[in-house]
Amino acid sequence: MAETGRIRVAKDKAQLVKDLTSSDGGTGPFQTFADAIVFAAALGAKHKKRVPLGEISKREPSPIPQEQFIVRGYDTVINLLAIVETHDIKILAFNEANNNEIRNHVFEEYANGGFEILQVELRGAVNYSERLLLFLNSEIFQDNYDGEFDLSKFISF
Repeated sequence: MAETGRIRVAKDKAQLVKDLTSSDGGTGPFQTFADAIVFAAALGAKHKKRVPLGEISKREPSPIPQEQFIVRGYDTVINLLAIVETHDIKILAFNEANNNEIRNHVFEEYANGGFEILQVELRGAVNYSERLLLFLNSEIFQDNYDGEFDLSKFISF
């Protein structure tokens, strides 16, 4: 099987990625680097935040083989983000030499944007799992918030 590429993480986000995982005795909410990166990419896409990587982390996490994303089914997220960004279904074609590189690049930049959001949201947190849960809750209710809080639904007559 041909090399499918590697997913890279910005050097300035490497510690956050490590802290978000439970591998190597960590207490983060995600089991693997791939899980944390996909979550960040989805968050970046939701907030339309795509940020260039700059300097790449060479160790922990070093560039991750794309196969680790494929075996978890995360290649679907990578592909969908590429289609949305390029507005071209042909980005999925394997016969084009640089399509895989473009898909990975888009995915990495959305993940980097998501990690920037997480850096702000998790700043000062002792327990990332708890803070992440609170953040996700606020995201859910923010989407349903119409600007007014109506106490009448809590009052029984």
